[in-house]
Amino acid sequence: MARQRRRLSAGIELQEDGRADARVWAPACRTVEVVVVERESGSPLVAPLARDAEGFFSGTISGVREGDRYWYQIDGAKRRPDPVSRFQPDGPHGSSAIVDPSRFPWTDAAWKGLSSAGRVLYELHVGTFTPEGTWAAAADKLETLVATGVTVIEMMPVADFPGRWGWGYDGVNLYAPTRLYGRPDDLRRFVDRAHALGLGVILDVVYNHLGPDGNYLAEFSPDYFTDKYSNDWGRSLNFEGPAAARAFFAENGAYWIEEFHFDGLRLDATQDVHDASSEHVLAELVRRARAAGGDKRLYIVAENEPQHTRLVRDPASGGYGIDALLNDDFHHTALVALTGRREAYYTDYTGSPQELVSTVKYGFLYQGQWYSWQKQGRGTPSLDLPHATFVHFLENHDQVANTSLGKRVHQLSSPGRYRAMTALTLLGPATPLLFQGQEFAASNPFLFFVDHVEGLRDGIREGRRAFLSQFPSLNDAALENALPLPDDPDTFRKSVLDWSERERHTDAVALHHDLLEIRRSDPVIAGAVAGRGTVDGAVLASQAFVIRYRCADDDRLLIINLGADLELTPLPEPLLAPPPDREWKEQWHSESTTYGGAGRQPLEIEPAWRLSGESAVFLRTAPIDRSGARHDH
Repeated sequence: MARQRRRLSAGIELQEDGRADARVWAPACRTVEVVVVERESGSPLVAPLARDAEGFFSGTISGVREGDRYWYQIDGAKRRPDPVSRFQPDGPHGSSAIVDPSRFPWTDAAWKGLSSAGRVLYELHVGTFTPEGTWAAAADKLETLVATGVTVIEMMPVADFPGRWGWGYDGVNLYAPTRLYGRPDDLRRFVDRAHALGLGVILDVVYNHLGPDGNYLAEFSPDYFTDKYSNDWGRSLNFEGPAAARAFFAENGAYWIEEFHFDGLRLDATQDVHDASSEHVLAELVRRARAAGGDKRLYIVAENEPQHTRLVRDPASGGYGIDALLNDDFHHTALVALTGRREAYYTDYTGSPQELVSTVKYGFLYQGQWYSWQKQGRGTPSLDLPHATFVHFLENHDQVANTSLGKRVHQLSSPGRYRAMTALTLLGPATPLLFQGQEFAASNPFLFFVDHVEGLRDGIREGRRAFLSQFPSLNDAALENALPLPDDPDTFRKSVLDWSERERHTDAVALHHDLLEIRRSDPVIAGAVAGRGTVDGAVLASQAFVIRYRCADDDRLLIINLGADLELTPLPEPLLAPPPDREWKEQWHSESTTYGGAGRQPLEIEPAWRLSGESAVFLRTAPIDRSGARHDH
């Protein structure tokens, strides 16, 4: 029988004839044996592997099946999990399990991936998204997210990590979905169910470091790491050394696409993915991922604090081919506008109408200008990039956890301002992102939690305190003593969503649903987002501004007033002028009692525009009513 093609360059893969093909890159080792310690077919089995010139050890094993547990025994002594293990039932320090990914009964053959427009992202952490903290429980909530208007799940990292809970950014088994949330097929069922509901799913992946506990790669080869570069989280990964070390990471994104049918990736902290090779490893990783997706439309978004737009440029012109970048500038200026706080990395933002207009029109606010917080220039030019290149958000896991006690944004701002800024985020032309529970005004915090071994806990606690010390307000002794400890079980438990709030907070649910329905159904917004129209904006007053959409000979206005009731007169602002033979009619108002508002005042346009305080109003055009009848606003 012909040998089945390997899916990956390393790992144990079952063959159609009942045998298994084992391959591991271990140039630092003299000998490597596969030791199958738990198997249904009999007693333990030891199979020596043969070494080639590149440092790969390989061989064929008979008499094993899916679920059998195994180790790699190196140099006749140490037993270590497979670096390319597809499942670690007992965590990173335990034995690996043989997995046959070809046996899962996928039902998503008709799914062609994500549409190029209309994306609404929803970031979730599987362990806190439901009380059960499993993929199976999370799958039961997917219909609710579809009903809200979400189109893409952004799943926080799932590569296995030690301990009972964690954010997932300390992963050490990059090919093994963590046992904390279920088995690999449970993750496949989650994705399959999402596709059946019309939801895409992208996965947050980390290629800037590995976690400090459970990482055995250096025992197979020290060339997985390099001291040439430094980063904020540990030793840098080596993408400039042996091809096998680079391939271990470069293949990983494609693995999640091929074996779990993910629709794309979210690349974490790409500023610390260092590579001076002729093809940057991020560009290679994206290329491999798209090849694995075949005809399916993938969506790849990156976090990049320095705002390097090369990441989203075309590979033909030296770019990396990524689809979108998270826009911290939007988040930071929006939070200053909502809270008035300008400490730490919010220092270089004022939250002014001009900043908000500029980020809607141009994406990044900093495109090379001096950035006083870092005492250097920040950003690169992005004036030519489409609106959909930028992901705008009021909350994500980092920013919620970086508040004093993990508070949600609606708890830090006035209700009116928060509703108005939500409208700007969800109706703006950039791709919006919601963080789990945001759509129903979750009251629980999202805190930094991690469950590492005793020897690491003091360092992690001190590191967290050091990071938060950049916020002067957090140096208050009373508050500092109240900061949750990352390793305290209560810190994790407090972060779990209370889904009963969705039934109680109907005003927040309605707010997000109605705004996303407008975004989905309004042809002018859809056209502008897709590049078939224009988006402009202007400052109207010290705390008020307007965004105007133009597409297919039709127009829309989104007017935001973050201050008190406002009468605009005189008003020499052309963006408020209606198109010929048409007039403005109110379509949506943030102060509707449906959303918990105080009641919307009629928008009087003549003789002067009158805007309610701390509100947003969305206007469409209609043919002028010349009957003289009063318009129903």
